[in-house]
Amino acid sequence: MARKGSSTISQEELYPTAHEPARPAPDDTLDDARMLDLDVEQESPFLRGQKRVSVRRGSLPKKAATGLTWGVLALIVFFSGSAAVAALYHYGEHSWRFRIDSSDEIEIAGLQNVTRFQIMEVMGGDIGRNIFFVPLSARKQALEKIPWVESASVMRFVPNRLRIEIHERTPVAFARVGSKILLIDSVGTLMELPSAGKKKYSFPVILGMNPGEPASTRAARMKIYNDLVSQLDAGGAHYSQELSEVDLSDAEDVKVLPSDPQGEVLVHLGSSNYLERYKIYVSHVREWRQQFDKLESVDLRYDRQIIVNPDLQGTAKQTPLSILSVKAAMAAGMKPAALIRHQFTASKTAAVLTDSAKPPAKIAAGKKSVKKNYRKVAAKASPKPGPALAQNKNTSKPDSSPTVTPLAAPGTAVTKPGNKPSPAIAKGEDHP
Repeated sequence: MARKGSSTISQEELYPTAHEPARPAPDDTLDDARMLDLDVEQESPFLRGQKRVSVRRGSLPKKAATGLTWGVLALIVFFSGSAAVAALYHYGEHSWRFRIDSSDEIEIAGLQNVTRFQIMEVMGGDIGRNIFFVPLSARKQALEKIPWVESASVMRFVPNRLRIEIHERTPVAFARVGSKILLIDSVGTLMELPSAGKKKYSFPVILGMNPGEPASTRAARMKIYNDLVSQLDAGGAHYSQELSEVDLSDAEDVKVLPSDPQGEVLVHLGSSNYLERYKIYVSHVREWRQQFDKLESVDLRYDRQIIVNPDLQGTAKQTPLSILSVKAAMAAGMKPAALIRHQFTASKTAAVLTDSAKPPAKIAAGKKSVKKNYRKVAAKASPKPGPALAQNKNTSKPDSSPTVTPLAAPGTAVTKPGNKPSPAIAKGEDHP
């Protein structure tokens, strides 16, 4: 029987476990702490990891190896694509599928006055040719050399079709060139008349165009014509529709021939103020017809004076038109009166209507031809009407010799003997 007062000793105290380390002695505390810290630093998951040192496993860096790989792949793709293109080119060059077999594969759009035959004269050599070997730019330039063609475009469509689009020129007048009647556009390009009955135009005939002259000369004349038409049609007047002929042979003196059932009159308009001067003609032509036996021409170029029938030498004769040209012009709508070149016979009497008391020494500055004609007539003029004038004053035929009646006092009109003065001129109106 055990004693109650004795203490009990456990087995763990008598026999400690083997894995539990023995407590160190006080002197070895510092060294053991260092060893414990190193072990904890390696094993503890809560401490920072040490910096890793990269180790080379090959002779090239990783970036260089990647770039080299992509370069090799690019070369493979390039050579493969080149081989495919070469094979495709060889196929397209020799395959019958890309050959233009006939003119049915050439589509043409925009033709009105240009014929398909004219187009095929340019494109006919491409029939039987591979579509990829047709020089599009060269064909475009060749098509634009056709007078009626203003611009052209040539396009290819796989496998074997061509499309041509034509933009034609717009004519603005007829032009008499030698023995032919042609159409002309605003920049001076001459065009053949369309086929009979195809289209009709209502244009005046332009005179003064010479065969063989450079295109720049025609372009300068057409610039004057465009200015004339724009002025005559300003304000809705549409006076240009009354014109039968326009003479552009002299840039300083534009002459127009209005269509008039009572007789055509050649009107000199000078080089400016066309509308104002033409309005003077329109407002006084009836008075002048009553005043003069025959009204053939009127010169309105000068300030404060009007010269009636100044064309003492007449106009130069034109080359006769060919019969074929006349027929084609009539079929195109040209006015019949304009087909005959009106030869204005030299007037025997040139009357100067002015408000000056003395005869002008010069009719206009710089107009040598007009000055010469005036002096020539004035030298042969008689200061008083002679028997010949009295004998012919009531006849419609011109006098036997050129005469000019003397100028009267200011505010009165100078007219041919035997004719009544114009009411407008008798009132002393100023005429530019």
